[in-house]
Amino acid sequence: MSIRPRNILRTLLPALALVALGSQAVASTLNQNVSWTIDRAGTTAKYRVVAYGDSIYAGYNGSTTSAAKYAAPTVEAEYLSALWSAGIESVRRTKSGAVASDVYANKIVAERAYMQNASTRVVTFEMCGNDGLQARTAFKKQTGTCDYTGMNAAVSNCKTNVSAAMDYINANAYAGVKVKIVSNLHYPGYNADNVQSSCKDATTGASVNLRNIFLPKLATMNYWMCEYARQKGFKCTDNFAEYMGADYDSNGDGQIDADGLRYVSGESESNYLTRITSTLKSTIRDANAHFVSSSSSYDYIQSDDTHPTYNGGTVTAGLFGGTTGSGAARYTTITGGKNPIWNQYGHERMGWAVSTSNPSVP
Repeated sequence: MSIRPRNILRTLLPALALVALGSQAVASTLNQNVSWTIDRAGTTAKYRVVAYGDSIYAGYNGSTTSAAKYAAPTVEAEYLSALWSAGIESVRRTKSGAVASDVYANKIVAERAYMQNASTRVVTFEMCGNDGLQARTAFKKQTGTCDYTGMNAAVSNCKTNVSAAMDYINANAYAGVKVKIVSNLHYPGYNADNVQSSCKDATTGASVNLRNIFLPKLATMNYWMCEYARQKGFKCTDNFAEYMGADYDSNGDGQIDADGLRYVSGESESNYLTRITSTLKSTIRDANAHFVSSSSSYDYIQSDDTHPTYNGGTVTAGLFGGTTGSGAARYTTITGGKNPIWNQYGHERMGWAVSTSNPSVP
């Protein structure tokens, strides 16, 4: 059978365009789906964790053809495998660059079959990061009078789609699912945003500090992710607290910084926003240097100042398809619910945080 050169070009040009775009590829969205099974020696039972989301759960690493093998959902699968003494399949159905509505419609709804499988015990999702990033990029380009409508729209779209996603998962996930979890947002570029805008506020006539504008918007998104989780029977993994707060008490208020920044179940939006944007703002630190003690820190963010760092190599995910594979757990035993590197990489920290909601039995 002959293959016409024109047909080859028609097939390859879209892929080559994405490769040429490099780091801009995620702006056009890129499916990065992976299925990786944690095989546990001496066991026959196998259960499934299904994770929907964007580049964060995808394990995006700047490549259009690969992703982190141990992105947060697969780290979570390792914890679950140890807890249940079973094999755990980590199914990541993700699209890098996708806004919340895209994750909802084209991953959670369109790919609902993955969470309907009878082996599924955990369903988790994350979204809204690209809504915020796109609104931030647009705001930074503004001159003249500042227009805040884009950021307000990002918050509204996030709330709408997070709520819809939870309702849909509740209605469609396999009846035997033990726990459903939403992961909220860290603040990428926290230090870089500590600059003045090019636009001027209509009321004051002065430029505004970008971080002071963006932080309340991100905090509002995070509050509603956790509050909707409380209302709709989900657990909320507070990645903002895990990434942006130190693991020691830096301000002498009697609580570890990360604990102080966490969403408190049932608290009001105004109380949460006041705590994050005012009362405890001084304890928020850029996750490029996450302090695990007063003298030791780890870098949770890759060189793009956005995506989490990871351990354990990569798998094919992107333009050339996705990996389906299996392998032994990196750690045969996990003591005290934390592997030895639980707080040394961004994806390890997120995966551990998701795992704290794991039920004791399948």
